[in-house]
Amino acid sequence: MIKSAFENNLPFPWLTLAVLALFYGIYFTKMLVQKKHGIRTHQIGRRKEKALHTVEVLMSAATFGIVPVQLASVLFGLSCLPDSARFTGFLLALLGDGIFLAAVLFMKDSWRAGIPESDKTALVTGGGYALSRNPAFLGFDFMYFGVLFMYCNPFTAFFTVFAVVMLHLQILQEEKYMTAAFGEPYLEYKRTVSRYLGRKPQKKQR
Repeated sequence: MIKSAFENNLPFPWLTLAVLALFYGIYFTKMLVQKKHGIRTHQIGRRKEKALHTVEVLMSAATFGIVPVQLASVLFGLSCLPDSARFTGFLLALLGDGIFLAAVLFMKDSWRAGIPESDKTALVTGGGYALSRNPAFLGFDFMYFGVLFMYCNPFTAFFTVFAVVMLHLQILQEEKYMTAAFGEPYLEYKRTVSRYLGRKPQKKQR
């Protein structure tokens, strides 16, 4: 009898639940810590501007709606990819957890979910934010696609694409807010750091 490959023996249901628990554990732990400091972290949908409000409400629906779909996929074993791809998905999801953890730690008390109405936050450009303007969103994307690889089916595929698109639209709204709030320092930051990953080459001044 040929010995099964390493990936064939992995407990993918438990690995998926672990990466989800870690990710949302980071999210809610950060919220609780900030609450103790008198900070309202969750501010999604509080702004009344129509375009921004619509984007944030849809983003919230996407990010909360994907969770039961992911859990149902695990429960019913809805996966169409080979175990090697599923293992790759586990690594991607784990990487997403790590990126997200680093993002909320570097952001300290300036981290918010949604665009704040009146909170004054600092412009964070160091640590992981020196390599990505949106490492928290990048962490979300890696985690979502990782879970999609582990439990690929039409339902997780739809909600993953929906969530990633809505997160991107939220980023565009936040860029407008950051430009208005911080002006030239933020514009300079945009010129040097990419939206998702990497530093931009600086143009030589003549």
